Amino acid sequence: MKLADSRKDQFRRLAKEQGYRSRSAFKLKQINESYKILNRGHCVVDIGCAPGGWIQIALAEVGPKGKVIGIDIKKIEPLPEAFVIQGSIEDEEIINSILKISNSHVDVVLSDLSPNVSGNWDLDHARQIDLTRTALKLSNKILKKGGNAVLKVFQGDMLNELIVELKKEFKKVIRTKPNASRQVSSEIYLICIGKL
Repeated sequence: MKLADSRKDQFRRLAKEQGYRSRSAFKLKQINESYKILNRGHCVVDIGCAPGGWIQIALAEVGPKGKVIGIDIKKIEPLPEAFVIQGSIEDEEIINSILKISNSHVDVVLSDLSPNVSGNWDLDHARQIDLTRTALKLSNKILKKGGNAVLKVFQGDMLNELIVELKKEFKKVIRTKPNASRQVSSEIYLICIGKL
C-alpha cells in the first residue's frame, strides 16, 4: 500500500471513529488549526456542504452562539443546530434565505465545491474554477467587510488568474494543502483573509 493510500485510509478511519460524516472534515480542522478562520460566535456559510463533515467542524468551532448554514444541491441528513438549505447557489432566493437566517452578513464562507470529475483534466479544472467563481459571487453578496473565506481549487492554468481576482477582494490570499488532502490530488485551498 502506498503512503498516500495509507494516509487516505487513516483519515477515513479517524472520521468513522470520531463520528465525522467525511474524511474531508479533517481538511477543515487542519486549516482552522493553522489559520484560525472559525471563531466563537461566528456565522458561517458552507457551500457544497454534503455530506456535512465541514458543518460538523464549523458547529464545534462557532459554539452555541454561532450559526452554521449549509447549502447543497443534494439533500443531506439533517444536523441539529445547523441550517441546511437544499438548492443552487446561483438562485437569488438562497441569498435572501442566508441573509434572513444570519440577520445580516456572514463572517466566513467555506467552499469545498467540486465538479463531477470526468477524467479530462482541462475540463475538470475549468469547471472547478468556474464553480469557485460562482462561490465568490455569492460571497460578495453575503460576506461582511473583514470576513474570511476558504475556497477549494484545482491547480492548473486558470488558477493564477483567479488568485489575482481574489487579491482585489481580500487583504491576503494564502495557498495551502492540508495533510488530510491526498498528496497526489491537485486540490489546494485558498485561505482568503479580510474581505475588503
